[in-house]
Amino acid sequence: MKTAELIGHDPGWLILVKGVLVFVICVLATLICIWAERRLVARMQQRIGPNRVGPFGLVQSLADGVKLALKEDLIPAAADVVVFVLAPIISATTCFMAFAVMPMTGEVNLFGHKTAMQLTDIPVGVLYVLAIASVGVYGIVLAGWSSGSTYPLLGGLRSSAQVISYEIAMGLSLVAVFIYAGSMSTSDIVAAQQKWWYAVVLFPSFVIFVISMVGETNRAPFDLAEAEGELVGGFHTEYSSLKFALFFLAEYVNIVGVSALATTLFLGGYHALPGLTFTEQWLGGWFTIVWFLGKISLFFFIFVWLRGTLPRMRYDQFMKFGWKVLIPVSLFWIMVVSTLRVLSLRGASRITVLAASFVIIALVLVINLAYEASKKKAKRTYIEPSAPTFAVPQIPSKVTEEQRG
Repeated sequence: MKTAELIGHDPGWLILVKGVLVFVICVLATLICIWAERRLVARMQQRIGPNRVGPFGLVQSLADGVKLALKEDLIPAAADVVVFVLAPIISATTCFMAFAVMPMTGEVNLFGHKTAMQLTDIPVGVLYVLAIASVGVYGIVLAGWSSGSTYPLLGGLRSSAQVISYEIAMGLSLVAVFIYAGSMSTSDIVAAQQKWWYAVVLFPSFVIFVISMVGETNRAPFDLAEAEGELVGGFHTEYSSLKFALFFLAEYVNIVGVSALATTLFLGGYHALPGLTFTEQWLGGWFTIVWFLGKISLFFFIFVWLRGTLPRMRYDQFMKFGWKVLIPVSLFWIMVVSTLRVLSLRGASRITVLAASFVIIALVLVINLAYEASKKKAKRTYIEPSAPTFAVPQIPSKVTEEQRG
């Protein structure tokens, strides 16, 4: 039975229960992610990290949240109060909404009802997630504008440019997934990966998506909207207490959200690793959520690894990489995938498809070699500067004794 048919018969109270469970999972995942990031970065930097509050420091994140809630809440005199208050709420709520279409398990039994751990399944589920992610960034933009301060405004402007450039690349990377799956429904895409994960079949799309999702979440090395070196705290400089905590919560829930989307689209969702599919029947099907959360943890480790090893990019490098590298490569890859997909659907032999693939790879290598050769030639070419037409004062090569005196 399809997921849409399975969850279509859920009573209202069951939908409410699943919504509460998804919310609790997201909040607990945030607390664990904050603790895990601090411990991992500490290990990378040969430190200990949080280890006092609770066993292994597990309650440290909760203690920090309580501390933030008890701090004084300040609103700048020059701020637009309504927008200033709404901005963190927009950022936090939209992150949770993205989980409405994430399939976390297969068919399970919940309070005597056969269902799946997914709130709803719509034909354009992936587009829904992208739209929600776009709205969530408006919280950052509005926070920067409403603060009435220069540095938050610059952080908001950077964020808006970041959204435009990297969401285009992210959207283009998903076109190949839609072509192969024949659907934009998250559950259909997961079902289409029972044999081969799209991280293998569509590896360039997977790489582009992973890079884009790091830029989308404002994480290092793309954390230019809150760059401490030049923007103090960035868009949240003027925020304190619970409003700052909401931005903090939104950042980590957003990381979990894009990791869940990458898991759904490229790593087979809740399906087990090849050769371990028998585990999907354990605990009445509930063991599949372990695979789902395990894959999310893998992506979260990549986020922390990047933060602990890479320096922040310059803004011009960041925009150049998005517009001149990711987007052109995505467009070229879409043409390649479309060509190969048409050949396979028209009944072309496997030899023909492989030959077309090798021709495309050879073409890419030739273009790359020609580009590198032109770059080296441009470096070797030296143009002698012409003499200026205006008067230039002479610079003395030696300082005389009179000039010294």
